[in-house]
Amino acid sequence: MSYKLGFVSQKGGVGKSTLARATATAYAAADWDVKIADLDIDQGTSYTWLKRRLQSELQPTVEVQTFGTFAQADQRSDDYDLMIFDGAPHATKGTIEIAKHSDLVVLPTGLSLDDLEPTVLLAHSLVKKGGIDRKKISFAICRAGTNSKEQEEVRDYLSQTPYHLLDGVISEKPCFRRAQDEGRSVIECRYKGPREQADHLIQSIMNRLEELTK
Repeated sequence: MSYKLGFVSQKGGVGKSTLARATATAYAAADWDVKIADLDIDQGTSYTWLKRRLQSELQPTVEVQTFGTFAQADQRSDDYDLMIFDGAPHATKGTIEIAKHSDLVVLPTGLSLDDLEPTVLLAHSLVKKGGIDRKKISFAICRAGTNSKEQEEVRDYLSQTPYHLLDGVISEKPCFRRAQDEGRSVIECRYKGPREQADHLIQSIMNRLEELTK
């Protein structure tokens, strides 16, 4: 049986590719055959990350391929235990297609209202325009600072919506940027504390996918 996991956003820079890479790495480490479908053909950041990973000879192996459309990527889904769709920002039609066919769709957001409001509006749009089951939609907090009160306020804000909120956060840390510059994912960060923080959120994604596909 193969599974499909989508990461989508209304805007760039909120952690979509960061989560896609980390989740792929976690499943690959558990001996799943995983592929990231990078659907942002203009940027292709996950694909260029793979090249850095290969140059660094890192394990486990994570496959990444760039696709122009969701349909092209989805044709390969049955070849893998898990296909991860790293969607392009603002791709309304493509975003709906990812959400329709994914077992779980994750919407990352930062802490500011500039990030939160578009993320919630996107979730509403997926349900109203795309007919997506709201249970399939989960929010993930990324690019967070170290202020616990601010994080609490954001969790409270998102908890007022009808969508699932994943446990954990991924903070804005130089060590996470450095890890990805080296071809690593954030759960492969060289420092234990940040690595464990990232792993907590990724495990929450894995748990939610398991809940929805039982």
